[in-house]
Amino acid sequence: MSVQLSSALLDAVIALARSAGDRILDVYESDFTVTRKDDDSPLTQADLASHRTIAEGLAQLTPDIPILSEEGADTPYATRATWTRYWLVDPLDGTKEFVKRNGEFTVNIALIDHHEAVLGVVYAPVLNVTYAAARGLGALRLLGQTREPMHTRACADRPAFVVSRSHQDASLQQLLAGLPAHDAVSRGSSLKFCLVASGEADLYPRTGPTSEWDTAAGQCVVECAGGAVLRLPELEPLRYNTKDSVLNPGFVVIGDIAYGWPERLRSAG
Repeated sequence: MSVQLSSALLDAVIALARSAGDRILDVYESDFTVTRKDDDSPLTQADLASHRTIAEGLAQLTPDIPILSEEGADTPYATRATWTRYWLVDPLDGTKEFVKRNGEFTVNIALIDHHEAVLGVVYAPVLNVTYAAARGLGALRLLGQTREPMHTRACADRPAFVVSRSHQDASLQQLLAGLPAHDAVSRGSSLKFCLVASGEADLYPRTGPTSEWDTAAGQCVVECAGGAVLRLPELEPLRYNTKDSVLNPGFVVIGDIAYGWPERLRSAG
């Protein structure tokens, strides 16, 4: 299951994410219906159309690398545990935002190698912006056809935190109360990771539930832009495919790794 990380591979995954985004927009612009999955989360035809596009595209691009997708997540851990490298996909991250028609949803595609995200693409179809990264290649933001390198920023005197638009809980409020005075902005989907990666925010704390396909692509983008994604409370890097459950622990996304966030977070906890 060997594949070389390269600009050509990253470009191919960017193109695939955009194709999936086109399928999502076909539904977004229609009178779509919403059903409920077993966990009561929303599901639309856009999720399924994007999943099919990505699964078919990745099978052609790297036929020897398995795929784990939110809309095809029935692979038992006994099988997954044998994978050293695989694609981890959320065909439509932020279905609640999709249903609200606020544009804050994304296509997430990540390549996992030995439990770490080594390539990631996050595409926001309505905003027509792509965040992409790979180990050794850095992080990029693509606005239409314009490409620009992307880096986290030195933490501002008054930090900017980004929090979930649809998922906030008492644990998050308690954590925020123990951290320095800050400004807060809400975003949906993996766009929260991307605000930190692009230097528009300093910290993204998450205490509510997420799955591994929600975070992998964004984590790669953040790390390649100079930041870190650390699980709570250990403050060690978030890792993938280490257990039967695909649910993540709480985590924090840090832009400026020299700012001393771990010490501040331990004090806040």
